[in-house]
Amino acid sequence: MELDDLRGIGLFSRTGDDQLRTLLDSGTEVRFEPGDVVFRENEPAEFWWVLLDGAIDLVRHVGREETRLGAMDVPGRWAGGFRAWDEHGAYLATGRATTSGRMLRVPAGALLALWTDRFPLGLSLIEGVSRSARNYEAMARQREALLALGTLAAGLAHELNNPAAAATRAVDALGSAFDGMLSALRRLAAAPVTAEQFSRLDALRAELGPRPAESLLAAADREDEVSDWLTGHGVGRQWVLAPALAAAGADVAWCDRMAEALGDDRLDPALDWVASTVSATSLLEEVKESTRRISDLVAAMRSYSQLDRAAMQLTDVAEGLESTLAMRAYRIPAGVAVVRDHDPQVPRIEALAAELNQVWTQLIDNALDAMDGSGTLRVTTRLEHGDVVVEIGDTGAGMTPETQRHAFDPFFTTKGVGEGTGLGLDISRRIVDRHHGAIGIELRPGETVLAVRLPAARPEGARR
Repeated sequence: MELDDLRGIGLFSRTGDDQLRTLLDSGTEVRFEPGDVVFRENEPAEFWWVLLDGAIDLVRHVGREETRLGAMDVPGRWAGGFRAWDEHGAYLATGRATTSGRMLRVPAGALLALWTDRFPLGLSLIEGVSRSARNYEAMARQREALLALGTLAAGLAHELNNPAAAATRAVDALGSAFDGMLSALRRLAAAPVTAEQFSRLDALRAELGPRPAESLLAAADREDEVSDWLTGHGVGRQWVLAPALAAAGADVAWCDRMAEALGDDRLDPALDWVASTVSATSLLEEVKESTRRISDLVAAMRSYSQLDRAAMQLTDVAEGLESTLAMRAYRIPAGVAVVRDHDPQVPRIEALAAELNQVWTQLIDNALDAMDGSGTLRVTTRLEHGDVVVEIGDTGAGMTPETQRHAFDPFFTTKGVGEGTGLGLDISRRIVDRHHGAIGIELRPGETVLAVRLPAARPEGARR
């Protein structure tokens, strides 16, 4: 390897010939072929690697899966060498070649000697920066994990509260309804009623059930008519029986047939039994609906968090968006209309589903914050030029040009202290980048749109 091999690389554009010669004397040219592993994550970073030509993927294990973090594909990009300023430094990723090429490999000890001899202050600065960055990254990751867990727990608890409370109330009421049913049966037996009469009674009961939606005025009028009929026929507790019977569809004509079948002397226990029965049936339906809602929420939470799935998997993007909306439903005000437009032709894509769901959470929360309680939240998925496009649009106050320019900058936020999810657009962009996609902001008349493009097919050369 000659001096001219390094002079043409931007990394060394301001480096003097004597320093370049020191690097050449200390270093070694390493050639690689597709599939070669140049360095491995977590191993001691004993060498500084500088790309001369070719391309290398940087991959890292997450659990049992392998995630592509980025690539060294431009001459002058470097990795490793951390032991020159950190005795515990290790490679942060595995470097795996995707093409043929060459690298300059310099021992960390030689790099340390060069820094100490030529720029000792710079060495002290980089040691401090490295130590601080490592500590801050650990703290930030821990905080992000806690915030994400807290957000998930709060959302799930809020959504579970209503159906759980409804199921509890219905179960409590069921006890009273069954006590009333048993009491009415004892009174019927003492009346007594014949088998034929009870059969006709049960047939009339079977006619009652859930009714189509009707106006409150019509329902109130029918309840008043049934109450007057019960009073006129000497039936007690009409204020209790009339609402239950009328809600199940009983009217004056139905009551007349009941009187004809049983006679007035048996109406009281008979109607009490019917009212208790239809009430119990209605309460059982309420329990069924409440527990179904709880089951749906648990399924949405499982889909949102991807608890039972591999990291990299074939993912339905629309399903992830819907599970995110379900988990964030408590944050959607009554004044915000949610408009969904999912193209059924959108294919599943290979992705880290849990990470994408975090992106959807951030974009949806930002849109809700922008609308301040009223507007339209639009969630769209479609297939366009071989990409899966996801759009989160809001009709909020919009975005200033300054905010748009800096929206994806690290640590940039427009929220106050303690607000937001803790997952900024910068991290959302990194997640999208790891999926070989792109994210951008489009300002349209009356709408701000965050658009995410993800490749429908796995890019050539990408590996698990």
